[in-house]
Amino acid sequence: MASTATPSLMTRKALNRATLARQMLLGRAPVDPLTAIEQIGGLQAQLARPPYIGLWSRLEGFQRDALSRLLHERKVVRATMMRATLHIVSTRDFLHLRPILQPSLDQGVRAVLRERADTVDVEGVLAAARAFLDEAPRPFEALRDHLLTLFPGGDERAMGYTVRLRLPLVQVPTDTAWGYPGNASFAVASSWLGQPLGADPSPHALVLRYLAAFGPATPADVQTWSGLKALRSTFDALRPELLVLRDEQGKELFDLPDAPRPAEDTSAPVRFLPDYDSLVLAHADRSRLIADVHRPLIFRPNLRILPTFLVDGLVAGTWSVETKKKVVTLQLEPFHALSKAAREALSQEGEALLRFVEPEATRFEMHFVKSTARAPA
Repeated sequence: MASTATPSLMTRKALNRATLARQMLLGRAPVDPLTAIEQIGGLQAQLARPPYIGLWSRLEGFQRDALSRLLHERKVVRATMMRATLHIVSTRDFLHLRPILQPSLDQGVRAVLRERADTVDVEGVLAAARAFLDEAPRPFEALRDHLLTLFPGGDERAMGYTVRLRLPLVQVPTDTAWGYPGNASFAVASSWLGQPLGADPSPHALVLRYLAAFGPATPADVQTWSGLKALRSTFDALRPELLVLRDEQGKELFDLPDAPRPAEDTSAPVRFLPDYDSLVLAHADRSRLIADVHRPLIFRPNLRILPTFLVDGLVAGTWSVETKKKVVTLQLEPFHALSKAAREALSQEGEALLRFVEPEATRFEMHFVKSTARAPA
């Protein structure tokens, strides 16, 4: 049982170091990718390449084929999960956590489609989609065309979105460089994995997994990360098992008693995070990682979330890679002046990143440029 002593104070920097420790960003961890994927709460995978970079930044000696192999062995999957977005998670977590997330996915259907959701024959559409994809994995465009032949005059987008969020699907990996083509094929999850999804809808396990990956945190943080609502009662039920802390504003935080909480003066190396990395999305209050003034420079229009780099544990800028023939260039846009030591560390880490992303390149270049992004007035 957790201690009932007076709650300990967690400064913003202490929260930063605690989260970085769990995210394997205080030092590359000597663990296998499957263990890492479960520890860090999965990898957001809206694009195919970012999960590979996310693991490279966190693990000792990570090689691209290590993740690809897990995907082909069906030990990890790419599927719609938290916040109705694509993630790479372990098969074990998918089977257990996907049913817990279903209420938020149902709400997502209603939020996006509004009254159009009422035009969909949900049972009929889901049954037709399941039967079609059980014949063979297929791209979503083929599924939508098939549904239109069965439901002529139906709302194509509404039917497709209903299937995406209400029928548990996984994407089928290929031998492409980053595991998935742009028009990946989908399969029914239970058929692809040969196992049924879990039957326990209680969010208790999901909350505990979140705290292990991103804590200490508030119920609002877990709601932001997961898309679920009204989790206060879950925290109340779990309170006897949890450590209760407070931040500098006196806000109550919850954590696992045995989770790492390093000293706030623990050093944090520079690290590159890919597009959509879960670290920058996992909290309602993101000040432990991102200064409020910098948030609009990362979260761009059309739901784009830029790749970032960390200096002393905080998001300090964005980066991009450009490849022309055999020359690959890393462009870094710092949000503020960087020390000479930070620039040197970023240059060294950046060259290693380029060699990972473009191993066939013959020349690697790096440029620090003035940020062109501006926060809204």
